[in-house]
Amino acid sequence: MKKTHIIGLIVIAIAVAILVSTGTEASTYVDFSVAENMAKTGDNDQVHVVGKLKKDAAGNIQDLVYNPTLDANHLEFMLIDNNGREQKVIYNAPKPQDMGRAEQMVIIGNMDGNVFKCEKILLKCPSKYQDGKVEFKEAKPEKQS
Repeated sequence: MKKTHIIGLIVIAIAVAILVSTGTEASTYVDFSVAENMAKTGDNDQVHVVGKLKKDAAGNIQDLVYNPTLDANHLEFMLIDNNGREQKVIYNAPKPQDMGRAEQMVIIGNMDGNVFKCEKILLKCPSKYQDGKVEFKEAKPEKQS
């Protein structure tokens, strides 16, 4: 074999190793019951929970706590997972812009006592431009200086 072939194989092997190592760190989709059981057993891995915001008949978000004048980086809300369990969620970042329009959301984090500490929110919002299609938006905390 030529030296270039050997170097090429080594580069491919390193790339595969990187992909495998980062793939094992990916969290899984669970409901709040599984997240709670994981926390009770000491497993603090981040998980994805899919759910809908708790809203009233008029479409207003219920149990929303957000006062940007006091603390713009503190948001509390109730999320109902796909099994119908309501759970209080705390997100220590500004409220995502289209949160009220979201049809569904994915929160990423873990249980901490009786609340879910959210690190990242993914919103599934209706598309403005295509009927029947949805667009996904990721809400990221802004970097503070």
